[in-house]
Amino acid sequence: MALKLETRIEQWPLAGRFTISRGSISQVAVISVKISNGPHVGRGECRPYSRYGETLDGVRDTIDGLADELAAGLDRQSLQTRLPAGAARNALDCALWDLEAKQSGIPVWQRAELDRPVPLTTAYTLSLETPEVMAEAAAKAATRPLLKVKLGRSEGDMERLAAVRRAAPLARLIVDANEGWTETDLPGYLEQMAALGVELVEQPLPAGRDEILSRISRPIPVCADESAHDRASLSGLPDRYDMVNVKLDKSGGLTEALAMIAAAREAGLGVFVGCMLATSLSMAPAALAAQRADYVDLDGPLLLARDHQPPLAYEGSLLMPPSPALWG
Repeated sequence: MALKLETRIEQWPLAGRFTISRGSISQVAVISVKISNGPHVGRGECRPYSRYGETLDGVRDTIDGLADELAAGLDRQSLQTRLPAGAARNALDCALWDLEAKQSGIPVWQRAELDRPVPLTTAYTLSLETPEVMAEAAAKAATRPLLKVKLGRSEGDMERLAAVRRAAPLARLIVDANEGWTETDLPGYLEQMAALGVELVEQPLPAGRDEILSRISRPIPVCADESAHDRASLSGLPDRYDMVNVKLDKSGGLTEALAMIAAAREAGLGVFVGCMLATSLSMAPAALAAQRADYVDLDGPLLLARDHQPPLAYEGSLLMPPSPALWG
């Protein structure tokens, strides 16, 4: 029986405004994909990201354009060369993984030759705001074990971070600058972050303008995010970075994410599995990749006003493995 493809654009409201160095949002728009084969349905989701030149309509058109090829037998392995890394391939790859699991009765983690998934501690993200607002948010989240602090405005960033540290003195901290700093800022910021007990910083400089990282002291690990997409992007990173942030919307799905993690390890890089802000359907496949990560940042559903049913289950910051009713 030929595979049937369905796509839909969905809007999901956030529980509050979410701000990073590039701007603020109050809802997220995703593309939901279903691939069916008779009674069996596989689902996937992607979050097109304008930073990488993606649009909702463009990504949906790319996905819809493969309907005939899927019906003619395009499979997950062939998809890896049919589409480049990015959101479109992610949604299709994850939907095909889910469909394979539904048809075979074998969960994705077994099909991917992973260990049985276990609960994972995820970071909890604090949106970029004034020091006072961020301190208030940190105080509310102070019992969470790992906080991710969004910075990247340069002016006042260390005051923001110090306010968070005072409000959550026992929490572990990581920082995400989203390409927002300059070469002039960075050396001093690294020293100040180390003094405040920050464990790592993500993408402090713009991708393509980060060569200075190979020449300066790095008192805390530096993680590539916008500079790292798939295996092909790893070349040269070990000189500048200590870790890579693997996101399925960047890598183009779980298939490439698992291969990228293995390649990063071989290159001597640590692994951080993160996400675009999206629903539990996006997080579920990433939760399997995160079984092989040093750091996990899959808190997207915790920041939404509503989510898929059934959603991923969280106990505080402890992320439970996805149920087959959701995905995989």
